[in-house]
Amino acid sequence: MKKIVLMLCAALLVSASMPVFSQTPEEKVICNLAAQNCLNKVDILQKRVKKLKAEVNKGTKKYSPEDLKKIEQKLQETMDLLDKVEGKAPAK
Repeated sequence: MKKIVLMLCAALLVSASMPVFSQTPEEKVICNLAAQNCLNKVDILQKRVKKLKAEVNKGTKKYSPEDLKKIEQKLQETMDLLDKVEGKAPAK
């Protein structure tokens, strides 16, 4: 009887600990984002700022004033996020 109870307890403990060891790729991404373990985040944001600045420099020759305003807004949001990641106060 004791062996059966011990076996059931052991099986319960093993089955309860399984979710800790197995993570889906989505769970890993969420965990990394929550822990701020994105080592490339600054590089990615800097590249995005560079691309958006290049698009803004094309001006109204390529984009309508509304589209240009949207791109400038995305640029500002990206720069604010970059400042936040780097630990700087966002420029106002």
